[in-house]
Amino acid sequence: MQEFETTEKILHLDPILTWKSCLIKIKENVSMMTYNTWFLPIKPIGLESLTLKVQIPSRFFWEWIDEHFNSLITRVLIDVLGKDARLTYIIAEEKTIEDNNNHKGKVLQVASAEKPKTKPNFESNLSTKYTFDNFIKGEGNQLARAAAGAISDNPGGTSFNPLFLYGGVGLGKTHLIQAIGNQIAKNFSDKKIIYLSSDIFTVEFVEAIQSNRVNEFSSFYRSMDVLIIDDIQFLIGKEKTQDLFFHIFNTLHQTRKQIILSSDKPPKDLKGLDERLISRFQWGLTADIQPPELETRIAILKRKSESYGMQVSNEIIEYIATYITSNIRELEGCLIKLLANASLSSKEISFELVKKTVKEIATDRKTANITIDTITKLVCEYLGVAENKIRDKTRKKEIVFARQIAMYLSKELTHSSLKTIGLHFGGRDHSTVIHACNSIDEFKTKDVPFNNLIDELRSKVEFSF
Repeated sequence: MQEFETTEKILHLDPILTWKSCLIKIKENVSMMTYNTWFLPIKPIGLESLTLKVQIPSRFFWEWIDEHFNSLITRVLIDVLGKDARLTYIIAEEKTIEDNNNHKGKVLQVASAEKPKTKPNFESNLSTKYTFDNFIKGEGNQLARAAAGAISDNPGGTSFNPLFLYGGVGLGKTHLIQAIGNQIAKNFSDKKIIYLSSDIFTVEFVEAIQSNRVNEFSSFYRSMDVLIIDDIQFLIGKEKTQDLFFHIFNTLHQTRKQIILSSDKPPKDLKGLDERLISRFQWGLTADIQPPELETRIAILKRKSESYGMQVSNEIIEYIATYITSNIRELEGCLIKLLANASLSSKEISFELVKKTVKEIATDRKTANITIDTITKLVCEYLGVAENKIRDKTRKKEIVFARQIAMYLSKELTHSSLKTIGLHFGGRDHSTVIHACNSIDEFKTKDVPFNNLIDELRSKVEFSF
């Protein structure tokens, strides 16, 4: 009994020793990869009574632990500190997340998360995870990033008012416009800043009409120092909302308040939006954000993998960056899925796992649009065969070889019937297509280099979209 009390006293004085004791027990119950990925990055930073305080890298990190290792950590913590032990998390990129419940031995029970406030009783809706520090600069966003920095230093005082950013889904528009808001809040604590999407703005406006609070609603947004509206294209077709926003825009612009907008298209292409608004959106700076080039994609993947505590080789990162090209959100999604697959199966991150994950994630391949003509063209180019010859009735070996491969891939990668495939190759019968596919399958089982050739051609077709 005395030995237990002495150990308990030492542990209560030292959070590092306490967490090391927990890690010893955790290590016995998980794979080495899981241990290195999810538990080593946790840093003990304080111990008070039976509450151990630790720091973790990100909210994603916490959510994963909460879902997959809750019971394990609960059991270990009770073993080390006793039945009333609790855990408090500090998320490096956010605020404190605490367990305010008094359930015995419960850990990872989040009661609330503090949100940043620019003023008492005023919510900006900004997410603290979006900053300039974790925004990767590249050629595709150079102008937008430079303008964002200038606005952050002098909101409403530059010629970039409004700032109108546009680009495709998942290219970082939301990240950048919220980063501006967070930086302004940091530089100017007295500024009233609000961020919201245009569809939320519309919903709030409808609620204001129903409760007879339109004047109050309008006055609130006119009182902002910085108004940030995401996805402004969703105002299309909402005439009353557009009219109100027009007057709010005018008031803010006339009083030199900063307006920041994002959209999937440039102002001139927002058909169905009031011409008065389109004109005003073009008063300041309109900047597009392009899909990131290879070097930027690699930098994004490296930054994301570090934030997740992942150890990923340069070869794997370059492979992912090569085949996922148009969407930053997909790059991040690929890493998360890769980490999940590897962790749950207790396997190392291998190239086979990477290829499988990339194939599942990379929607920019648009495989649904693969056509027989595209397959034929790529196969002929790769094998050095004239495309018009593949449809002839010639029996030359190299032509037949290319035709059979093209038929095989057409059957595998398109929804075309055997009859349709045959017609594309010089009006051949469906039985010819069946024979071609059977021949390719037979070659694949006997010849490893040939099997590799088919895999390479399949990848070229899939990633050509």
